[in-house]
Amino acid sequence: QVQLVESGGGLVQPGGSLRLSCAASGTIFSINTMGWYRQAPGKERELVATITSNGRTDYADSVKGRFTISRDNAKSTEYLQMNSLKPEDSAVYYCNADVRMSARSTAYLRHWGQGTLVTVSS
Repeated sequence: QVQLVESGGGLVQPGGSLRLSCAASGTIFSINTMGWYRQAPGKERELVATITSNGRTDYADSVKGRFTISRDNAKSTEYLQMNSLKPEDSAVYYCNADVRMSARSTAYLRHWGQGTLVTVSS
């Protein structure tokens, strides 16, 4: 089994910053792409950012220049540094990771965290 646990959400004023963390644990042989998604009330879940195992990153246009995704492979952890936050960034943020669970299998399965709430409001 693989578990992803997020932390770092909360209430912040517009223009402020937050740093989200997502730690993977359990039966992990290797992790390929990791990412962050978000879902606001009444809206579909949308991609925020992804990072590959060799550090290549990709961002939604709405967060480019404000958010930075990173990872620590030794700790099986990814981060999302969010700066210049706007009210429209308010959402539940979910992390995911494509995990290979053993050397005997070449399959990577996507696992999700439980979500952490980010509220940007004055």
